Amino acid sequence: MRQLTLGYSPCPNDTFIFYALVHGKVPCPGIRFSERLEDVETLNQLALAAELDLTKISYHALGHLRRNYVLLHSGGALGRGCGPLVVARTETTMAELRGKKIAIPGTLTTANLLLQLHDKGYDNLLVLPFDRIMDAVSNGAADAGVIIHESRFTYRQYGLSQVLDLGQWWEEDSSCPIPLGGILARRDLGAELIHQIDSSLRSSVEYAYAHPQEPRAYIRDHAQELDDEVIRSHIGLYVNDFSLDLGNEGVRAVTTLFDRAEQRGIIPPCDLPLFV
Repeated sequence: MRQLTLGYSPCPNDTFIFYALVHGKVPCPGIRFSERLEDVETLNQLALAAELDLTKISYHALGHLRRNYVLLHSGGALGRGCGPLVVARTETTMAELRGKKIAIPGTLTTANLLLQLHDKGYDNLLVLPFDRIMDAVSNGAADAGVIIHESRFTYRQYGLSQVLDLGQWWEEDSSCPIPLGGILARRDLGAELIHQIDSSLRSSVEYAYAHPQEPRAYIRDHAQELDDEVIRSHIGLYVNDFSLDLGNEGVRAVTTLFDRAEQRGIIPPCDLPLFV
C-alpha cells in the first residue's frame, strides 16, 4: 500500500469533494491518502516546497509550480459568479484604492492575481488568513480587502460594502469562467498513477453528489462558518460540473489566465504540458 500526502482546505467545497476519497468510499487501488487540511495560501507554500504529493492550490500558485506539478481534471474550483470580492468600510472606487492598504488572503492566491491583472497600483498589501480579512477592514487595519470562500456570503454582517466583484470583471473581460483553485499531482508520480488518482477524485465528487448528507458531519467539523445555509450556499457555488471535469471551457479559462499573467510578468513562462 503506497501512502501519498494530500493537501486541501477545510472549506466546505473541499471537504465535500474529498470526503469519499479519504474515507475509502471510492476505490483507489494500492493507495492510502494522508490528508493535511490547511488554508489555501499554506497549501500554496507547501507545494512550492514540493512537500505534498497531491494538493489543492490557487491557480496563481500553479503558475509557479508547473515544472514540478501537473493539473488534474477533477476536484477543482472553477465557475461563474464565484469570484473574489473587493470590500471596504465606506463607498469607494478601485481608482481611489490605488496605493491604499488592501488585505489579501495570500500573495499567491488567485484573488491577488485577479487584483493585479485588473490594474496596476495595488501593491500596498496586507497578507492575512482569509477568515481575518473582514475584521481587518472593519477595524481599520486595512482600507479594503479581497475576500474569498464563505466570506462573500457574510461580509455585510461586518458593515462592509462591495467595491468590485473581481470574478464578474474577469468573466466580462475574458469571456471565460473564473479559475480559482485546482488539484495538482507531482509529475514524478508518473502518468499511470496520476490518471488513476484523477479518476478516483472524479468518483469522489460523484459520490458526494449522490450522498449529499453523508459528508455533512465531516464538513461541519472543519468549516469556519457553521451556519447550515452558508455551508449549502458555499458548496452550491464552488462545486459544479467543472469540479467533475474541467473540460475544454475550463482548460481555456486556465490557459487564458496564465497567458495574461505571463504577459504582465507575474508568473514565469513554462513550456511543459499542463496535464500528463
